Amino acid sequence: MARILVAEDEQSLNRLICKNLELVGHRPLSAQDGREALRLAQKEKPDLALLDVMLPEVDGFAVKQALGEEMPVIFVTAKISLSDKLKGLNLGAEDYITKPFEMLELLARIQTVLRRVGKNAKRFCWRGLQVDLASHTVVLNGAPVDLTPQEYSLLETLLLNRNIALSRERLLESAWGYDYMGETRTVDNHILRLRKKLGLEKEIQTVYKLGYRLALPEE
Repeated sequence: MARILVAEDEQSLNRLICKNLELVGHRPLSAQDGREALRLAQKEKPDLALLDVMLPEVDGFAVKQALGEEMPVIFVTAKISLSDKLKGLNLGAEDYITKPFEMLELLARIQTVLRRVGKNAKRFCWRGLQVDLASHTVVLNGAPVDLTPQEYSLLETLLLNRNIALSRERLLESAWGYDYMGETRTVDNHILRLRKKLGLEKEIQTVYKLGYRLALPEE
């Protein structure tokens, strides 16, 4: 997956973001001030940078300017004014998300940016299972698996958020679309079919009173 610079001076939030990035397979690079962010960016050449605007030493806007146009940036900040948002976007940022935010929303925006700049993973492999996100094909033990478009969309959502517990409502929003008016039982039925078709009875775990988690530890 991607190397992602996390420049955030609030230690608890920095750790939380890094932990969630690791859970979905990214490699986080943690910095708590602007100078450290620039040093890590020069040394590690990350695929994407998450920048707080109000960083010590060198603020996020200045860090973005120093990074140049080649490195994609998402500002993650408590500065909510329109003028600050416009300034960040005019500097060339890919996105601007204000605090507080839901972690799943941040992860979704990261995936969108990585997809747009061509840095996201295009294939997932787990033992005998191979999923090609570019061609929307699924192969199990060398044989193609016939999934309906909705089953594939659900599988992709689980993969991109693997090891994170997702509520049925969140799965409906992500895999069916915000305008889907069906009941959450629809998710349960599709989960049962995915488990059976892909042999993921143990990996697609039920999270009590919430939803599901696709548990795929790194091999």
